Amino acid sequence: MPDERFEDYLTSPRGRGRTVDGAFHGAAGGATCGDLVRFSLAIDGERVAAAGFDASGCGTMLAAGSAAVALVEGAGLLDAARVGAPQIAAELGGLSAGKLHAADLVSDALHRALGAAARAEGALPANAQRTLVAMSGGVDSAVAAILSDTDSGAVAVTLELWADTDNDGERSCCSAAAVRGARRLAHELGLAHFTLDLRDEFRGGVVDPWLREHAGGLTPNPCVRCNGHVRLDAMLAFADRLGAATLTTGHYARRTADGLLRLAADPAKDQTYMLAALGRDALARLRFPLGEHTKAHVRALAEQAGLAVAHKPESQDLCFLAGTGRATFLARHGGLRTRPGDIVDSGGRVLGRHDGHHGFTVGQRRGLGVAAAQPLYVLATDARQNTVTVGTREQLATSTVRVRGLRLHGAEPDAVRLRYHAPALRCRLDGDRIHLDEPFDGAAPGQTAVFLRGDAIVGCATIAA
Repeated sequence: MPDERFEDYLTSPRGRGRTVDGAFHGAAGGATCGDLVRFSLAIDGERVAAAGFDASGCGTMLAAGSAAVALVEGAGLLDAARVGAPQIAAELGGLSAGKLHAADLVSDALHRALGAAARAEGALPANAQRTLVAMSGGVDSAVAAILSDTDSGAVAVTLELWADTDNDGERSCCSAAAVRGARRLAHELGLAHFTLDLRDEFRGGVVDPWLREHAGGLTPNPCVRCNGHVRLDAMLAFADRLGAATLTTGHYARRTADGLLRLAADPAKDQTYMLAALGRDALARLRFPLGEHTKAHVRALAEQAGLAVAHKPESQDLCFLAGTGRATFLARHGGLRTRPGDIVDSGGRVLGRHDGHHGFTVGQRRGLGVAAAQPLYVLATDARQNTVTVGTREQLATSTVRVRGLRLHGAEPDAVRLRYHAPALRCRLDGDRIHLDEPFDGAAPGQTAVFLRGDAIVGCATIAA
C-alpha cells in the first residue's frame, strides 16, 4: 500500500502548474523514459521565495515534484541545496528501487533551477571561512572536499558542461549522470550542492575553438582554455554569490609563497600544465589540498572515509569525448569528415594517402599507413592543401619553437614544457621564439608551451605553426 504521505502529495500536489514570478527553471527527463519534469523557483538572495513544477509521466513523478516543492519552498538557499533524491524519497515515505528514478529526475530539475537562480541572484553574506569545492564525482574532488574542512561551511558545485547522446555518461566528468553522482557524494559528506549549467559557455569557449583549430590543421589543447577562461572563472564568480572566499579543487598542484602556480609534489600526477593560463587574481583564491599528496594516498584517504569512489577509475578522455571517438566527434560536430589527401615527404614526394589532415598531429608515429625503411613521423599538416608531411625523427627534432599569445606571470623562465607530462627543457625566451638547450621531438602547433622558473609556473603561450 502507498504511504499516506505519498497519496497526499499525489492527490494534492504542491505547486503544480504554479507560475512563479522571476523564476529560474530546470528540466529533466526525455522521450526515452517518457517522464518529464520542469521545476521553477525564485530566490530573494538567501532563501527560496517560491517554487513550482510541471510533470508528465508516472504518478511517482508527480508526487516527487510535489514533495520537492514542499521541501525547498521557504528554505534557506543552502538548506535547499541539501535536498536530493534521498530526501525527496524520504518525504514520500520511501520509494521502491523501481520508482527512485522519478526522485532522481526531480532532483536533477530542482538543482538545475537552483543553480541558475543562485548564479544570477544569490547574495549570501561574505564568509571568510567558507570555500566552494569543485566536485566532479571522482575520488580527487571528494578527498579535496574532506581536506577542505567541511565543518567550516564548505559548499560543493558541479558543472554540467556537455550533453550528447553519443557520450558515455559514466565515463564523462561533466555529464548529467556525473553531476548526479557528484551531488549524491556531496550530500553524503553533509555539503550543500549546486549544479551550474555551463553548456553554452563550454560549447562557445572550448568545443567550437577546438573544432575550428582542428579544421585549421592545429592540435589544440582544450583543457588549458577551459580551466583558464571558462570553468574556474565561472566557479569563482559563483563563489562570490555564495559568500565563499576561496575555491577548492582536486587538482594536483601547489602555490608558491608569492602566489604563483607551483608543481605538485607527485610529478606523475602534476596538473599545473592544464592550469597554466590562470592569472594571479584567480590563483590567490584557489586552494589545492591534494598538491602534497600522491594518488595512492588520496585513494587511501577516500577508503578510510568509506567513500564508494575510493577506487573509481580515472577518465582518460577529454570530457566531451567520453565514449566517443575523436574522428566521430569531429565529423558530427565539426563537419570534418573523410577528405582524402596525400601523405608526402619533406621534398613533396607522394608516399601514400590519408582520410583527412585533421586526423593527424605533429609528432604522430602510429597510424600513418606508410611503409618505410625507418620509422616515420608527422612533421607538418597543411589544411589548405590537405597534405600530411612525414619524415624521420631527426627531421622532427627542433631546437627553436615559435609561439603566439605569450603571457608571463612572473620572472623570466628558465625551462619550458611543450606537451602535457613532457619533461621540462632548459630554454631561453627571445621575443616569440623559444631556444631550447636540447632538441625536442614534435612541437605541435596549437599545443600549449608552459614556462617555468624552478618549480614555479611563470607563463604560457601557444605553439605557432
